Amino acid sequence: MTAATSMRWIPAALMAAACGGAGADAPWLGTIADSAGIQIVRNPATGMWAPDQVWSLVEELRIGTAEGDPDYQFGNILPAGSIAIASDGRIVVLDAQGQHLKVFTPDGKYERTIGGPGGGPGEIGQATTGAAVLIAPGDTVFVADGGNQRVSLYTMDGTFVRSFPLTFAEGFALRWESTADGRILAQMRRVGFPGSTAPPDSMDAITVRKLDGSVGDTLMKVPSGKSFSFTGGAPEWHMFVPEPVWALWGDRFLYGVNNQYRIGVHGADGRLERVLEKPFTLDPVTEADQQTLLDGFRKIFKSQGVPPQFEAQLLARVHFASDYPAFAQMLGGPDGSIMVQLVRPIATLSAEEQKGFDLLGGSLGSRQWDVFDREGRYLGVVEMPLNFQPVQFSGNKVYGIQRDELDVQYVVVLNVVKGGGAAGEG
Repeated sequence: MTAATSMRWIPAALMAAACGGAGADAPWLGTIADSAGIQIVRNPATGMWAPDQVWSLVEELRIGTAEGDPDYQFGNILPAGSIAIASDGRIVVLDAQGQHLKVFTPDGKYERTIGGPGGGPGEIGQATTGAAVLIAPGDTVFVADGGNQRVSLYTMDGTFVRSFPLTFAEGFALRWESTADGRILAQMRRVGFPGSTAPPDSMDAITVRKLDGSVGDTLMKVPSGKSFSFTGGAPEWHMFVPEPVWALWGDRFLYGVNNQYRIGVHGADGRLERVLEKPFTLDPVTEADQQTLLDGFRKIFKSQGVPPQFEAQLLARVHFASDYPAFAQMLGGPDGSIMVQLVRPIATLSAEEQKGFDLLGGSLGSRQWDVFDREGRYLGVVEMPLNFQPVQFSGNKVYGIQRDELDVQYVVVLNVVKGGGAAGEG
């Protein structure tokens, strides 16, 4: 790298920080450099926010009940892909245990249930991965049904439209997302399932999925993680090995590998435009942590009906990396901000939290989220409520799932209240 490309523009960065509403007493102390046309934003460990500028969260809406009206009860809402927001603000919730969808008005009133358990037309199968609900163009409800290996489409009034198959030959749909313009994206991974005609691939493809079942453009390819594989006719898990993490951010992509605090901003064409960096320290995974995680796997196996005689064989196929990742996930936040969820080592959980540890429910995701402005400058930390798992932001609202002390789930909507101005204004 030449001296010209590694030039640090500190004066310009400080001027931009003042424009961002941080105030003269809290300048941004990072650096910005250019490397072959890619902007490298190196952040300090301390954010720009003064104490009175930290964002807070205020509950606006809570849907759910521990007892009473079954229309407001949930069995198991998965932490990813479980909540979708229609154009008119209606809230669609995928209940993995109930194997159905529930539709609520913007103010939380129950409207209807869509689908039901089974494999027939319009019914939904049982699955803990590969399941998601999204809103497609025309407010079409798009349900990725991992249990039945298909996608089903419904209207908002609950009418079943049609379905199309998802086959392992084309890969496993690891994750589903919908863009602001209504496109449906799937992260496809080839893992060598039995019966698959496609060999395993070292890259995951993020592809556009059309409503007729065909596959559109490949928008981006990312290295396949090694957390899950299918070898010797059985699944195998490698906890905390480096995994690709991505998120939609307006018309761009955020992408990073979670063992480094290094997040790339990619254009719609996949081209890398900017890199955000922030200091971090990896925490070790202790033997006690591993035991808690294995207990979490036992709960999952039991819920999936795995016979006790096979449990030990499956647990022997669970392996652990030496350290936790640097971060858990990313989301696009209010005002073009970038939200990065940190990781909570199990040793930092309270005894009560460890007792209720939920491997699938986001227990490893910290309540603390780092916030960066639209330029990639570190602002500070937003703390989510206890046992609240964000699913998506929409404007200044964050939609998510919260569990109470009895492990009852609720859909909760929080308002982001900003102190001292919006991110990236100037």
